[in-house]
Amino acid sequence: MYKAPRGTADILPEEQGYWRFIEDRAIALCRLYGYQRLDTPAFEDAQLFTRSIGEGTDIVTKEMYTFKDRSGNILALRPEGTAPVCRAYLEHGMDNSPQPVKLYYLATIFRYERPQAGRYRQHYQFGFEAIGDADPTADAEVIEMAWQFFKSLGLGSLYLYLNSIGCKVCRPKYMESLKRYYSAHVSGLCSDCKTRIEKNPLRLLDCKKPFCYDVAEAAPKSTGYLCQECETHFEAVQTYLNTLKLPFEVNHRLVRGLDYYTKTVFEIQPLGEGAQSALGGGGRYDDLIEELGGRPTPAIGFAAGMERVVLNLKRQKITVPSLTTPPVFIAHLGNEANLEAVKLASTLRKDGIAAIMGTGDRSLKSQLRQANSIGSNYVAIIGEDEVKSGTVTLRNMMSGEQKTAPPAALGDLLKKVD
Repeated sequence: MYKAPRGTADILPEEQGYWRFIEDRAIALCRLYGYQRLDTPAFEDAQLFTRSIGEGTDIVTKEMYTFKDRSGNILALRPEGTAPVCRAYLEHGMDNSPQPVKLYYLATIFRYERPQAGRYRQHYQFGFEAIGDADPTADAEVIEMAWQFFKSLGLGSLYLYLNSIGCKVCRPKYMESLKRYYSAHVSGLCSDCKTRIEKNPLRLLDCKKPFCYDVAEAAPKSTGYLCQECETHFEAVQTYLNTLKLPFEVNHRLVRGLDYYTKTVFEIQPLGEGAQSALGGGGRYDDLIEELGGRPTPAIGFAAGMERVVLNLKRQKITVPSLTTPPVFIAHLGNEANLEAVKLASTLRKDGIAAIMGTGDRSLKSQLRQANSIGSNYVAIIGEDEVKSGTVTLRNMMSGEQKTAPPAALGDLLKKVD
């Protein structure tokens, strides 16, 4: 028997309500803040990601799905959402539009990770990007927007963590300090961290293995090495967040997992779950557009994994709206009644009313059981008496009350009772 590949999952009909609820809230939020939707291809030139994400990152070295097409091009399934948005921004001349350009996406993401709760090799992501604005008010707006997204879903017990990892002017000095500090602890580090010391020192701070975690806790802080511009920017961001009354905590171990980040980084985590279960996060990437061939262009963005959001909605026992009104079930007895049931189902659907018709020659009792199993509140019954009188009996499955009406009037009657 075939099964879904490891690290993937089917989204079953009973789960769809959570996904549509999240998507509806995401789209409404983006409209409120003036963001427009962008959909990019599921695969891109692999160099787009190696160049933007960084060759020393886990995503590039361990997690990307790459393949060669029949023309010999090396392509990669999209491992994150920001680089494709930036590619589209440049390719379609959005850099000539009034800035900032505000874009959002709902997209599939592919990473060869170890599957665990809320983490899949194919997962879904909601993200938004504000490209072309260097002002710290843009940071505050994006962070507020991310916070309001989770609040709009009814999620509580959330923590907002903030940090600044500097820029290409001040970060090299911090990296040297970090390397010097870690050189005294090399023997106890995990194999990944021993590699990161040379290839990607910032990621040392993000390791969750016990010894590495303890070493990172006492490591030098990036905020102690910021240049004047980065320090002023970070102080302004905190001032705006305080003005917006957003609760946040500066976390010196917060670096995010992609090389393109500069200055502000942030993350939103649920109470007691830790960074491994972060609901979402983001930050500035002021050098990325230029790295991809454009003019120097400041930008900031955010992304959230939707599976983790669904998981937390369930953990917090948040009820989501039903996707549809339960359909009217049409029960029928006899050949003539069957023909009338076919006509009635068609009429109701044309009138915008969901309807399911019983099939075969099952008993009325059996058909009522089926109506109960699909959650129908009303059953339209057509038997011999109804065929003779040209009527339909409408039974309220909640109260047991029954009414008789002509088929043409049934639509209006159902709209009144609903």
